[in-house]
Amino acid sequence: MDGQGAVLGRGITRPQFRLSPCAPGPIHYTRHMLSYQHIYHAGNLADVHKHSLLAWMLDYLTRKDKPLCYLETHAGRALYDLGDAAARKTGEAAQGIDRVRGWFDAGHPYARVLDAVQVAHGQRAYPGSPLIAARLLRPTDALHLAELHPGEHAALDLAMSPYRVKCHLMDGLDMAFAQTPPTPRRGLMLIDPSYEVKTDYATIPRAIAKLARAWNVGIIALWYPILTSKAHLPMLDDLKTAHPQALRHEVPFAPARPGHGMIGSGMFVINPPYGLDIEAKQRSAQFAKLR
Repeated sequence: MDGQGAVLGRGITRPQFRLSPCAPGPIHYTRHMLSYQHIYHAGNLADVHKHSLLAWMLDYLTRKDKPLCYLETHAGRALYDLGDAAARKTGEAAQGIDRVRGWFDAGHPYARVLDAVQVAHGQRAYPGSPLIAARLLRPTDALHLAELHPGEHAALDLAMSPYRVKCHLMDGLDMAFAQTPPTPRRGLMLIDPSYEVKTDYATIPRAIAKLARAWNVGIIALWYPILTSKAHLPMLDDLKTAHPQALRHEVPFAPARPGHGMIGSGMFVINPPYGLDIEAKQRSAQFAKLR
């Protein structure tokens, strides 16, 4: 499919490199490395944790007939083929969503999106957080997605083309600062970096403090890995000191492979929606059964 992408099977495409028409300039490559591609980890247990809580929060917010804004700083490509060689190489999806899909009944918003995406794109299709948001939100809601990796952004732009979404080929935190406070002011921001740049652990608390001051009514959700190195702990100390009322939720799991340093997944949510703590406790109970 020259200029559009190569068919991956059952409706999933991998676009060739192209610049998005909605991409602003100039592009700054100073904060984040461009080597990370989430396809190697799509559908893993960290995704199950993060995406199930995100879907619940978005579903909760849409129960009110008021528009909202969704912002995501590290969007990735939004649609993943778990049958792709890159996804099969790590085996993380097999240990993740393939193993625990039964945790979520048909009425759960995460399950609804999983089912809809598989109907549209095939049984091995998996939605990233941008597609989860696009599927759960309404035409009156605003979505801003940032992705700095040119190839991932091209795939994101293609996957999001059926939806009313603004894609930004730029640093995610730069986009967040530019859009905060958003219009409408009601809404949620997901910050989900790869943490390949180790200074992220120091810069993220300062960035979130600035964003929370500018958008004091917004839900700001940060995903972070639980690491054997404990590199995440100073960041969490800073976040807890600055935002004592935030919800911190963590789930443990076995390393994806011998020597892998991630042994759990965490979410830190400022202004958590009512009932999120109950939903989080259900994840804790489910993850506890894996051990």
